Amino acid sequence: MKRRLILLMAAAVPLSAALVPMAASGVTRDGGTGAATTCSAMPVSAPPGTTVESVRAVAQAGGTVTFPDATPLPTPPPITDVPARCDVTVTLTHPGANDHVTVKVSLPQDPQRWTGRFQATGGSAYLAGDFGAPLVTAVKNGYVAAATDAGVGQNPVDVSGWALTPAGTVNTPLLKNFASRSLHDMAVVGKDVARKFYGTAVRYSYWNGCSTGGRQGYLEAQDHPTDFQGVLATAPAINWDRFAVATLWPQVVFHEEKVQPTQCELEAFTAAAVKACDPLDGVADGVIDNPQDCHWDARRLIGTTVVCDGRTITISAATADAVRKIWAGPVSPTGQKLWYGPNKGASFSWLAVVGVPFTVADSWVRYFVKQDPSFATTTMTYRTFAQIFRQSQRQYNDIIGTDDPDLSAFAKAGGKLLSWHGQADELVPTQGTVDYRERVNRVFGGNKRVDDFYRLFLLPGVAHCGGGTGLQPTDELGTLVNWVEKGQAPATLATSSTDGSVSRNACRYPQAARYTGHGDPALAANHRCVPA
Repeated sequence: MKRRLILLMAAAVPLSAALVPMAASGVTRDGGTGAATTCSAMPVSAPPGTTVESVRAVAQAGGTVTFPDATPLPTPPPITDVPARCDVTVTLTHPGANDHVTVKVSLPQDPQRWTGRFQATGGSAYLAGDFGAPLVTAVKNGYVAAATDAGVGQNPVDVSGWALTPAGTVNTPLLKNFASRSLHDMAVVGKDVARKFYGTAVRYSYWNGCSTGGRQGYLEAQDHPTDFQGVLATAPAINWDRFAVATLWPQVVFHEEKVQPTQCELEAFTAAAVKACDPLDGVADGVIDNPQDCHWDARRLIGTTVVCDGRTITISAATADAVRKIWAGPVSPTGQKLWYGPNKGASFSWLAVVGVPFTVADSWVRYFVKQDPSFATTTMTYRTFAQIFRQSQRQYNDIIGTDDPDLSAFAKAGGKLLSWHGQADELVPTQGTVDYRERVNRVFGGNKRVDDFYRLFLLPGVAHCGGGTGLQPTDELGTLVNWVEKGQAPATLATSSTDGSVSRNACRYPQAARYTGHGDPALAANHRCVPA
């Protein structure tokens, strides 16, 4: 996604000219004379298996940075007090893959503004990396920042231009780029550019991403355990080969059960579940603290009425049964559980709109599993769904599953993985992340050993990557930095309301926060962590 910025200097250079060294003047972070910080092209070392096609450097003025409309994603607000920076764009190719991968690295122009830290930023949906606000924010905070487009472009929802070859088969090289290969390349390139720009190596390297970016962070910990000392990976879209099919389950249920509930009806089920299960944690705040403790049955709404757009609707048994099936998650025709459904309390407005499938899942099935863009995911039967689910597992788990629980190399390297997932995530089922964590626990022989390097926080009422009715995390990256650089392992994660009037410390998995029964329940000090 492009940004509206003032360009002070732009120099696009072909590979043959990319090996010109920078001018030898400037000041290093410690005040001594060192490498230049002139914003110009530099020699970039190609990661193994790649060739550098070009390097381009563009100087950007400091001040306020604004962004164009980012539809279908939210448009970021302007970012103020951004230091002058240098954007270095490196184009790579993997010989034989017929690809062109863009890696963008943003660096504070003044070496005094650099903290010695490197931050790689993740993507969302089918966007491998955002070249806009995440990079600007990181530079403002003193990082050298990087993102990659994996060679698939900057559109998070449209895969039609890259998913299939002209012959109609999956473009496996580009899928591998998106899934994993380009992430390690970005880490290598980003740190190399920083070293050559400042004349000193990166001291600490971090990953920061949510959703697809969360999956990417887990992938790096699993496959490239020395790339990052700290990984912040939230609402992670891991188990991609399963979740990206499973989130079509509501459409299958609607089709097979022949029901077409309005969003108003579905909202009535969510509201009733929250009302019934909100008090279970001892505080009535409109949030289900632990949805796994909520056993409210959707059938209790049968026969009740709701007013939707001025029309009175009586909740039918068929609609209630459909909601029960959606919450329970997909099963095979014989009743075998396939994956998880959304938690009670999560909005139905994305996965359960009749006739409107979740875009990421719809594209995954049409382009990658069926390799047929005309395939209708809204008319799948229970049997067809199960077949497609299994096919996705067989074909793509090794490529994009991102679910290897053996993190021993990451732990041995001293890496730290900090992750949170909202209990009201409406897109990526929270229990998929819990499932992964439990499998890691089994590999390492228990939760306590895993906590040494991987901590997971489940945030009540928080939606996908933030938002929702729950309290929001306030400084996850700072928490990770303290863990990596100061050895301060987080027992809790600070969360608060938007206005700061309510605060609470989210407890690390598998604990949960509970009100002590004394004092103001809006204050974090009056809650404690207990086994969930």
